[in-house]
Amino acid sequence: MSTNPDKLKQIIEGALLAAGRPLSVDSILSLFLDEDQPSRDEIREAIKSLQDDCANRGVELKEVSTGFRFQVKADLAEWVARLWEEKASKYSRATLETLALIAYRQPITRSEIEDVRGVSVSSHIVKSMLEREWVRVIGHRDVPGRPALYGTTKTFLDYFGLKSLSELPPLAELRNIESIEHELDFGDKAAEAKNDDQQAESLEAEQGEVQPVVIAEEDEMPADPGQAADVAELSEAEVSDVSIEEELSEEADASSNSSADEQSTISETAAPKTEQAF
Repeated sequence: MSTNPDKLKQIIEGALLAAGRPLSVDSILSLFLDEDQPSRDEIREAIKSLQDDCANRGVELKEVSTGFRFQVKADLAEWVARLWEEKASKYSRATLETLALIAYRQPITRSEIEDVRGVSVSSHIVKSMLEREWVRVIGHRDVPGRPALYGTTKTFLDYFGLKSLSELPPLAELRNIESIEHELDFGDKAAEAKNDDQQAESLEAEQGEVQPVVIAEEDEMPADPGQAADVAELSEAEVSDVSIEEELSEEADASSNSSADEQSTISETAAPKTEQAF
């Protein structure tokens, strides 16, 4: 028994909204029992009718690599994005270049990407794309070391709203990467990073100027070798003055002791004379 066309549209629409992921025609067919299962053509006709119904609505029924899904129209992103407090993830220029090379030249090895870009590919970039399931290892090149060959996945196509790699814009139509960065607000991010670097350099410079002064206070030695020599000469002069003072003090003590001995001798000599007088 064939399903009513209007009922079929409602079933497909409800299933797509509930699934939270793209559904293929086979997945939609699995929702029906054998006796009332519609044909593939009936399902595609119902999907086409749903797409037409969305013409004047805020959502569209989009076909991507893994099936069909409802999504917000791109021209409404400015307002819908405000539902989330956190800003959407922004990807660095290095990430976009690496991902583009994999998409357009797959299968490709990491060393081949580095040859094209002229710089090394960060392990963090490759790891993050693997974790997002945008790329995967599809084999190994038959050369010494057997480097991994990278290619894109269906998740990559779904994320960027593509049905197949053939929908990628031709390389000849790609604009300057700087204009793309400007559209994606990478310019502000780069400026902030540059300001952070300048502040860090300024802080390091200030620390570099302050550090010798602190050391001089702790060790009581100037950082300038010339000043160190002056201090050394001054210290020798002070030691010399102290030595002279000690010598003078010793001479004074010796003189005092000598006077005391003379007085004692005179007293002893005078004593017998007094006794003789008596």
